[in-house]
Parts: sequence; C-alpha cells; structure tokens
Amino acid sequence: MVDGKTMIDGKTMVCGLIGDPVEHTLSPVIHNTLARETGKNLVYVPFHVKGEQVGDAVRGAHALSIRGLNVTVPHKTAVIPYLNSVEREAALIGAVNTLVPEGEGYRGYNTDLSGLGRALESDDVRLGGERVILLGAGGVARTAAFLCAMRGAQEVWLLNRTLSRAQELAEEVNRAAGRACVKPLTLSDWKQIPEGRYLVLQGTMVGLAPDTERAPIEDEGFYRLIHTGYDLIYRPARTKFMRLVEEAGGRAFNGLKMLLYQGVEAYELWTRTTVTKEQAALCYERMKKELFEDE
Repeated sequence: MVDGKTMIDGKTMVCGLIGDPVEHTLSPVIHNTLARETGKNLVYVPFHVKGEQVGDAVRGAHALSIRGLNVTVPHKTAVIPYLNSVEREAALIGAVNTLVPEGEGYRGYNTDLSGLGRALESDDVRLGGERVILLGAGGVARTAAFLCAMRGAQEVWLLNRTLSRAQELAEEVNRAAGRACVKPLTLSDWKQIPEGRYLVLQGTMVGLAPDTERAPIEDEGFYRLIHTGYDLIYRPARTKFMRLVEEAGGRAFNGLKMLLYQGVEAYELWTRTTVTKEQAALCYERMKKELFEDE
C-alpha cells in the first residue's frame, strides 16, 4: 500500500461476490475499506454470475486461487452442491453466503446469522431469554428465526402473510433447536400475541425503497408491544416501520449493521484477522456515506 492506495501485485489476495444482480452491492466498500485499515494486500470485486453458471464460478474461483467469495441472491442455496463442506449452522439454515478455501475447493458459512447477532449485540440487545416477534418467513427472516432459536430466545412469534409458510419454517426451526419456541401466525392475527414488550425483527420487503410509505403492519396498537424494533431493510435509512416504533416509544434500528457485520465476519474468516471496533466503526461510516448522502 502506497499513500493509502492499494498496489496490485503478484501477492495480492483476491476476494469477491457472486450474485445476480451485483451492480449495487456495498460489499466492495466493506472489504476494500477493511483491507486498507488492516494493512492487507487484498482487493474485493463483484462478479455477475447467472444461475446456470454457479458451479462453473465456484470451480473457476478455486482454479484462480480466489481467497474467498461472498454469495448473494439468488445463489445462497444453489451454491451448496459445489462445496467441499458446509458449516453446521449454514447447513441447518440451508443457505450459504461465504466461501472459505478448504482442500481442493471451499467450505460454506452463513455469516448473515452471526452478523445479525453481532449487530444486535452492538446495540445492547441480547437474545437469551428474550421474547421476539419476527415478521416474515423467507430470505433474511429465515436466518433471523434460526438465530433467535439458537441463541436462546424464550419465544418467537413468527408472523407471515401466508400461514402455511410460517408453519413450515416454525416446524423446521423448532426441530433444529430441539424445543417448541417458534409459534406461527398470520400477520393479520397479531392480536393473538400476549400482552408484553417484545423485540421485533422486521424481515419482510415491505417498506423497501422506493415503496417507503408502507409497513408490514399498520395498526398503531401493534407498535405498543415493541421495546426495540429492527428493520432488516437498510434503504431507506428510516423506514415507516421504524418511525411507528419510535412514535410508540420504542427504539428503532435499520439493517445496515447486519450488512456490516456479516462482511466483517467473512473478512475475518478469509484473512484470520480480528477487526477492531474502531475499524468496524470507520467502515460503517463509509457505508452510510455511500448509501445515504443523497437522502
């Protein structure tokens, strides 16, 4: 590195992202910032990979000595058959987002799960013994359901537009956790949840830009149940869900720290480096500038 700029040479480690699409990813901001801050000779680039090319991409990455890959939609499940092995939690979830070299291929991890856990901890939220309401049953909500069960949440009320999908996920998570902690409901049946104060994780796509004037549940009464609300969307920076949580007296956060920490976890796996709080904070500020400077 010269004058803060990465010098590419024969020893440069290459990491990247495979997905479809990848044009608007923030992952290069995360990893190239961390490389500069930790003094690693590493560059990170996105690779646009179509569904039918996933196997070729994994084999080609290994042939090219790519140090590590992130995997984003729609390939997080499709990539699994092409891996040497899969870490236990990623196998339970059935989704992989990080590939680390192992033998003649890669081992798969799910740092979305651990990244969400670190994001919650950074805001003084502990899942052990917590009463949780989870909105949604697909994508990131699926990861959140497993995280809550595996990290000792007392109960998880899983609300989804389609009850059958919520029931299916609840059965799967309860079986993996060895206890009946996840309870499925439709979104419209939220009033069946007992009175109390809950941590609420918003894992649907409702409210994602440009559709910013909707929330998955509009009834103000629902928001009086919430002591802390996490919207796993990060654009816009303040969603309608977050606004309703705050108006009812709760704390509200967006999903940008989850994105940060899943990247930090992947970077640490690839480089065997521990990222400091200060380095993560600097990376977070650069992500916010990239995302929100025009809002």
